[in-house]
Amino acid sequence: MPQDTALLIIDMVNKMNFEGGENLFDNTLKITENLQNLKAEAKQLGAPVIYVNDNFGLWQDNVEELIEECKKGRGEPVIKKILPEDDDYFIIKPKHSGFYGTQLGILLKQLEVSNLIVTGIAGDICVLFTANDAYMREFSLWVPSDCVASETTDGNENALNIMKRSLFANISKQQHTTIQQAFDH
Repeated sequence: MPQDTALLIIDMVNKMNFEGGENLFDNTLKITENLQNLKAEAKQLGAPVIYVNDNFGLWQDNVEELIEECKKGRGEPVIKKILPEDDDYFIIKPKHSGFYGTQLGILLKQLEVSNLIVTGIAGDICVLFTANDAYMREFSLWVPSDCVASETTDGNENALNIMKRSLFANISKQQHTTIQQAFDH
């Protein structure tokens, strides 16, 4: 199972210096420990961990420079808790979906992935758009509801319900589900 499963961590390297960023920061802090636990489980099982992150207009920076720039913002405590490790993949995206204008699809094909765990922020924008594009590419989806955050609880819940209803995503919580259980059909 883990050999065909990958964990996507979306936009967790984030300044959060924008209107609504304070709310997003507060809600993101609530999911960070669950996401750390999920990442540890994925690594223990040998599943690849792929960070998919906005470039924040830093078109000429590399990953380390992007992380350092984002640490200068409100999101620094979150970034420190969920920093990419040397063996993690890091893809920089220009728009909302992790698939749009990136090499994510090619990487997943080379890794022979058919199951995606989609996590991160914002649940009602980038997570939703990435999950939608993954569904259209016929990936099975687990979007653990306690590993996704948005600026508002209502926006997050609405997005999770759309992913469950329209994308047939499993939205069970990380705290109650193992990676193996998430994709048992």
